[in-house]
Amino acid sequence: MALIRRTGRRPSPREALDLTPGFRQMMSEFDPWFERATQNLWPSDVTAFSWSNGYPADLFETDNDVVMEMAVPGMDVSDINVHIEGRQLTIEGSLPEVSDGEKQRYWLQSIPRGEFRRTVTLPSNVDVESVHAHVKDGMLTLRLPKTPESRSRKIDIKVD
Repeated sequence: MALIRRTGRRPSPREALDLTPGFRQMMSEFDPWFERATQNLWPSDVTAFSWSNGYPADLFETDNDVVMEMAVPGMDVSDINVHIEGRQLTIEGSLPEVSDGEKQRYWLQSIPRGEFRRTVTLPSNVDVESVHAHVKDGMLTLRLPKTPESRSRKIDIKVD
């Protein structure tokens, strides 16, 4: 156990939150080990999809469609691009930095700003010509119709 000697000066909020001088370095060294240890627990595209870029997203399928929903708060539709190549869906765009010319000192900064790019593998083949995309209340929704051969269908079993 380390003893901490008090001085007359109180630590700044930033100093108080830094638990130990080497804590950030230790975590940066631990992260690659954790990634290697867990890389086979989920498919790589699901892992990258779930934790990259900070923009929350859901990817799910219905009987006839694959649906992607992604939070894009504050973004203009003209700053978002969607591309499909084979079964790879890519969404990219940008949320510009906000500055009024005055130097800013952040106490909390968790809004992802700048450019982003997210690529996921779709679970089924989709009809690229019939994709419907819209943004409402900061939520991008892509409805990607499955190709007829990718749709689930019931197969009747005959009794002999």
